Amino acid sequence: MDAVHSSTAIAISNYVFPNDFHVHWSMMIVLYPYITGLVDGAFIIAALYYLFNVKSLRPVARFSLLFALAFLAIATLPLLLHLGRPERNFNMLLTPSPSSAMAGFGYIYAISMGVLVFIVLFVYRRDLVELRTKSKGLMKFLYRALTFDSIDLSKDALELDQKIVRFLVGIGIPVAVVLHGYVGFIFGGVKANPTWSTPLMPVIFLFSACVSGISAIILAYIVIRKIKGRSIDHGCIKTCVQTLTLFFILAFTFEMLEVFSHSYLKSGYHHMVEGLLNGPLASSFWLWQVKICSIIPLFTLGVLGLFTIKKNIYNFMAAIVSAMLLLQVLIMRWNVVIGGQLMSKSARGYTEFHPEWFDKEGIIAVIIVMAIPFIILFVLSRIFPFWTQNNETNVK
Repeated sequence: MDAVHSSTAIAISNYVFPNDFHVHWSMMIVLYPYITGLVDGAFIIAALYYLFNVKSLRPVARFSLLFALAFLAIATLPLLLHLGRPERNFNMLLTPSPSSAMAGFGYIYAISMGVLVFIVLFVYRRDLVELRTKSKGLMKFLYRALTFDSIDLSKDALELDQKIVRFLVGIGIPVAVVLHGYVGFIFGGVKANPTWSTPLMPVIFLFSACVSGISAIILAYIVIRKIKGRSIDHGCIKTCVQTLTLFFILAFTFEMLEVFSHSYLKSGYHHMVEGLLNGPLASSFWLWQVKICSIIPLFTLGVLGLFTIKKNIYNFMAAIVSAMLLLQVLIMRWNVVIGGQLMSKSARGYTEFHPEWFDKEGIIAVIIVMAIPFIILFVLSRIFPFWTQNNETNVK
């Protein structure tokens, strides 16, 4: 084994220490911030309608809440799969350390889940009461529980529901910011790694989260409506694209600002960061993240914003650019999490990472984990209708 490590070290770099061969935070740790980012971005769309009264987002507002709930339900799964003893996560809640950001996450996640669940229940209460009267057996019992055994649909009751939703969404926004901003804070707090240790890291994670979540809502809305043979609200898509454009400009600007700051500050580890971006990460960062998945979408969003385009073509372009931005954020997470660990602690060389297919954190495991929230979303659609006649009055 020592001989293998020795030969590998020579192949990679003469200055890589023996304890630098393995990337310890692997693909599941890439997936974790990606999933929480989808939650935050989807919640932003819902918040724009329920709190800021952006009426054009009505067709996707409720769907966005269910989408966020489906992904939030498995947000901790990648972390648990990464742990050797996942049952020990309860120790973090039972005996927390006040100075530990990791311990704080358990409470942040619990609050996020509670707030989101109650928002969904109050947003859907009217529909759940109506479905309760039409259901029988187990479903009737389920709807009774989801409506807190209340069938009051008076004007005063519905107005109270709306006030509660606005209040909960108002709480949910800072909670969502903390939920994902904390992930960037975790990486930014690792002072030993110059690619992570920057105050821009929480901001970059937060804006890129909004980009991925909004892109996912646009793509999912268009695909589901097409599959179901239903019309697509063009005004809704335009508002989503405009919001996406704003957040993507901010995210891309801060990503490039971070690269510029490393170059300008000329820190002691600058040569390592520069060598990393122009060496092991040259393809994934400059080619895929920047040129293909950032410059092309940025140009496309500019075209969508500046020119009058036929609705069908506009929707198609919106779906394509959303898919590209979903890939861009995933690659960005890869470059941060995996790429940041490719630097040797000797500051003089780089190691390598080759993902396995059938490892517990391999490619197949990642595909399975990403499939689970869509299964949950399908189950939720059987209980909470994505769209009703009431919800589609503005769809053209």
